[in-house]
Amino acid sequence: MNICIFAASSSKIDKVYLDAASRLGEIIASEGHNIVYGGGDIGLMGALADAALKKGSKITGVIPSFMHENGWEHNGIDDIIITEDMGSRKKKMFEMSDAIIALPGGIGTIEELTEAIALKQLDLFRGALVILNTEEFYSPFIRFLEDIIDKGFMRNVHKRIWTVADNPAKAMEAIRKYRDWHDDPVSIARI
Repeated sequence: MNICIFAASSSKIDKVYLDAASRLGEIIASEGHNIVYGGGDIGLMGALADAALKKGSKITGVIPSFMHENGWEHNGIDDIIITEDMGSRKKKMFEMSDAIIALPGGIGTIEELTEAIALKQLDLFRGALVILNTEEFYSPFIRFLEDIIDKGFMRNVHKRIWTVADNPAKAMEAIRKYRDWHDDPVSIARI
């Protein structure tokens, strides 16, 4: 299985987030899955890739040309795909992936996560979508999603689009147990 990881590239974050990213990389590799991610070498991206590489996982980094030109990709990865821009990067990552895990991150990670939710709502991505809520990083965001639902901008059933996990082992368990969130998402996409 190809598991897409959205994650921070910041090098200024607390070690607890780096440890969780490393642990996730180890678990994915030990279960024989492949990783598709943004191709970075620092922050949670770097920690995830380093740990997965040590355990023998196949990793594909997808990076836009301007990041490649600045040398921001992970040099230890054999499979780097260079895209024209950020939009084509995301599209490629979605196309290559069977499941998604969103680790903590900045605005880029949040944007990737919200697009994944929208794609699932519209039946354009069918795999599992797991939010790794390390140290309750995503709790305010999850409350915001619930508020969107409470105010009628999404249906209550849309809560089933994502699963929240508080540690890497539970994130992988959610992927293993995943069943489609709805038989016909398009039929309820319009509110």
